[in-house]
Amino acid sequence: MTGTRSGLDSIERVSTGIEGLDDVLGGGFPRNHLYLIEGEAGAGKTTVGLHFLLDGQKKGERTLWITMSETERELRSTARSHGWSLEGVEICNLVVSDEMFRAEGKYSFFSPADVELNDTTKSVLDAVNRVKPHRIVFDPFSDIKLLSRDPLRYRRQVLALREFLAERECTAVLMQEMTRGMPGDVQAEALVHGYLTLHQDSPEYGGQRRRLRIHKMRGIPFRDGYHDFSIVTGGVRVYPRLVAAEHATDDQPEEVVLSGLKELDNLVGGGMERGSSLLVMGPAGVGKSTLATQYAVAAARRGEKVALFIFDETIRAFRNRSRKLGMPVDEFIESGVLQLTQIDSAQFSPGQFTHAVRKRAEDGVGIIVIDSLSGYLSAMPEERFLSTHIHELLTFLSHRNVLTILTLAQHGVVGERVESPVDISYLADSVLVLRYFEAFGAVRRAVSVVKKRSGKHEVFIREMSISEDGLHVGKPLEEFAGVLTGRLQYSGNVAGLRQNAGSSWQA
Repeated sequence: MTGTRSGLDSIERVSTGIEGLDDVLGGGFPRNHLYLIEGEAGAGKTTVGLHFLLDGQKKGERTLWITMSETERELRSTARSHGWSLEGVEICNLVVSDEMFRAEGKYSFFSPADVELNDTTKSVLDAVNRVKPHRIVFDPFSDIKLLSRDPLRYRRQVLALREFLAERECTAVLMQEMTRGMPGDVQAEALVHGYLTLHQDSPEYGGQRRRLRIHKMRGIPFRDGYHDFSIVTGGVRVYPRLVAAEHATDDQPEEVVLSGLKELDNLVGGGMERGSSLLVMGPAGVGKSTLATQYAVAAARRGEKVALFIFDETIRAFRNRSRKLGMPVDEFIESGVLQLTQIDSAQFSPGQFTHAVRKRAEDGVGIIVIDSLSGYLSAMPEERFLSTHIHELLTFLSHRNVLTILTLAQHGVVGERVESPVDISYLADSVLVLRYFEAFGAVRRAVSVVKKRSGKHEVFIREMSISEDGLHVGKPLEEFAGVLTGRLQYSGNVAGLRQNAGSSWQA
């Protein structure tokens, strides 16, 4: 967060019309100032501008759109694509006018740069004096730079416009093409009250990744850094960067969350503490998702709201698998107690996902399952920031007193080489390790707690099995050594292990 709070409560704000952006700004733009939004073509500048004016229109304010590159018909078409009407929004179209046609070719229909700067400036001032708007969007203001040609002249134009609009108590947003870094470029950012940029990136696979950043906003605090956003039918959605420290609360009452399996609860020391995090690690198919679902179903049976975010399988596959394992997720999904969300990592940005999790927690969900971090990792444009994202998310959920269960698929199946794609075990409060081991002609599963940050836990390795009756945790494997390392040694009776040797369930 940048800025200070002293004397800021009295500053009147103007909503941008975008809830997430208002959150980033701490309430919106300070009224009656000039702002610059910069971005590449297609980054979303026009859509942000439409949000801004339509919000004013809803509040009974007079609004004005000034354009030099887009016709009124094109602008209205863009608005219709989002289900909006521009009825009541005054549009000043400087793309073409009767004077241009009568000028015997002096002006080009396609090139606003050929229009005299003085004539353009006069048209703008006349429109402002006629409409007397409370809000103005000038898109694109880059054309004024082209018409000015001289950097000093351009600077004077911006200063004159700023003073002119301030006298008329207008809040104005100037849209500009991204030109940062170009030789000889003179930025208007130093002359405006606030400046933000819209960025878009095209990954090698998947949809566009969009981010915005506020570079300056005079006199008010704002959440700095990059914030993910998306453009969907209905407009722009901004997902403010999560800052866990902003959501710190007083100490929550201690409470234990049970899994519904006595042996599993004993393994973790009597149950998981509310507000803690549990990481379940293991190779593919060993039972990570089933174990996490066990906690979710047990909570749903108690009437507690649960949210599951699944990356690695479809909702249909999840429901079918749970049904076959005797876990009645269907009835809980229908009742709304269990909320199931499928995440497509090729389309979701990390900020968008974090925002979805945050909303569930704020809606009173008590347990959140993220299955799995391997899918979350693939959604990250840069792996080195994964641990920071996870740390902020887990800290926030801890402040909300939510039990968070995460799964992480490890490389390898059996043997010594079972490795994690990324080491985030130090972030979780507790870590459960699941392993395959081979014994007496059968592939079996083992579970053990290798970490619990607070409180006691068992040090035993127990056998785990999955059947049509669900998840089962057996007795400690006291007669085996090397179960987790793959160097298995046996010194006891085989009878106790052969009960379920005839079937195997994937989880």
